[in-house]
Amino acid sequence: MLTLPVDLSTFVLPLVWNQDYWKGVIAAGLVTVAAFALGGLYAGRRHISFLDELPQLCVRLLAAAAVVAIIAAARHDSVEYVAGFMQIVAMSAPLVLAGRMLTRMAVVIARRRRWVEHSAIIVGGGPIATELARLLRRYPEYGLHFAGFVDVASTSHERSDSQPLIGELSDLEEVIRILRCEVVLIADVACSDEELLRVARLPGVAACDLWVVPRLREFDSRHGIPDHIGAIGVRRATRPSLTGPQFAVKRVFDVITAATSLLLLSPLLLLCAIVTRIGSGPGILFRQERIGRYGRPFELLKFRSMRPADETESQTTWSVAADPRIGPIGRFLRRTSLDELPQLWNILRGDMTVVGPRPERPYFVDRFSADHPEYAMRHRVPVGLTGLAQVSGLRGDTPISDRARFDNYYIENWSLWLDVKVIVRTAIEVVRGGGR
Repeated sequence: MLTLPVDLSTFVLPLVWNQDYWKGVIAAGLVTVAAFALGGLYAGRRHISFLDELPQLCVRLLAAAAVVAIIAAARHDSVEYVAGFMQIVAMSAPLVLAGRMLTRMAVVIARRRRWVEHSAIIVGGGPIATELARLLRRYPEYGLHFAGFVDVASTSHERSDSQPLIGELSDLEEVIRILRCEVVLIADVACSDEELLRVARLPGVAACDLWVVPRLREFDSRHGIPDHIGAIGVRRATRPSLTGPQFAVKRVFDVITAATSLLLLSPLLLLCAIVTRIGSGPGILFRQERIGRYGRPFELLKFRSMRPADETESQTTWSVAADPRIGPIGRFLRRTSLDELPQLWNILRGDMTVVGPRPERPYFVDRFSADHPEYAMRHRVPVGLTGLAQVSGLRGDTPISDRARFDNYYIENWSLWLDVKVIVRTAIEVVRGGGR
């Protein structure tokens, strides 16, 4: 927590005796900490070593200084100004490195004296798990207090070095709550990846810091700064950012996009309403209950393309794409996805988002969740007008398991840029569909 402010403070420290280039130095300091953040130099680590970070620190310091120097040269058109600015940066760089070394020493000392310590559960019971437990007991500089093992019922924990066994894998969420554990280490648990993934996605587990020992750790990727406990390589599992500032930005983006689209597309919406009235008679909008985030129901709006025989047919018929009751106007609206434009109001109201998993009816949510456990995990985020599964060809009568995998991949790798890519691909698909 102290590293970023120390980095920034040490970078601008030369301004105490030379304020001639204060704008450039502050800008370079901000660019530097941004470059450090993008390089993962503020991420939590188990093994802390200033020497491990030194190559990346130097490269990113030089890159940040070069960017600001180029901008300064373009603005001032003065060799003397740029030379003076670079002299200040040349003083800032060793100060930043010295500050980083001191903060790393401070963290290690605080861990060794157990001033900073987090309760940790190890999932597994094989030789790697027991070795991790031994290392955590013996070396407090990893900042973890070993609370016990959680494992599958079939694995024996009779030896003293595989104790205490504090629960089974199915109890992990409850054990975390009771012991108030903050870190979960997944080692060599003897279960399938599907079962382990299901447990790791539980809300109680998702709230913890999750670390994984790669199964083929000898062939593990060397991208970034490698982390380890003893000689055992570990990797921090990335988690989807489903709350906080980034997701707040997603909501702001949704509101702006929906409001702007409703305004700009109002003539098209009016035209669709008129042709729907002509083609389908009274009742322009089709209203249907769908399941949204956290399993909450909401009323979804669409332009009507046909009239179901009754409410049961509406809720339980999977696909009506080939239904002869759909007239030429309804078929055109469905092919071009114009029938879904009223969902912009659902987005504005907060029922949906622009990009997210497809909203489904309660009957099918219950059915698919029973057949495919990963399907229910889609509801961790708001459902969307479009989504990664849809633009990847998974619309209509396509495998539910494939849709669930794409939706969960989207959730676990979510970013604003991924949303932009899905929107662009959606526009391309709509144009292609309308041209058929």
